[in-house]
Amino acid sequence: MKQDLKSRIQRMFMQDCVMAWFDVLLLWAVAAFVLFDTLEFVQDDNIRTVLYIACGVLVLFNTASVAAMTSHYAEDKDFIYGLDIKHLDANREEAARVALQTAQGRA
Repeated sequence: MKQDLKSRIQRMFMQDCVMAWFDVLLLWAVAAFVLFDTLEFVQDDNIRTVLYIACGVLVLFNTASVAAMTSHYAEDKDFIYGLDIKHLDANREEAARVALQTAQGRA
């Protein structure tokens, strides 16, 4: 595989990983905000316990799913991103061809 393609694949993979983990951090922040904002309206300790557990399960499973996704993407990144890059390049070439034909048609 060409070095340029490998670097493009790695760059796309890293961008996806950064965004995925940023989303996880954002989810943790939003879940904590909603939990603590909601707790001031809940007086029953049993319901508070359920809210804590539900929030914990939500962020735990979401974090685990993102970890599994990024792990899977790391294993298959050459195929996944190679295909994306192939299609992106083909679309870019087609757009350039259409733009050239349009420009030649006007001249």
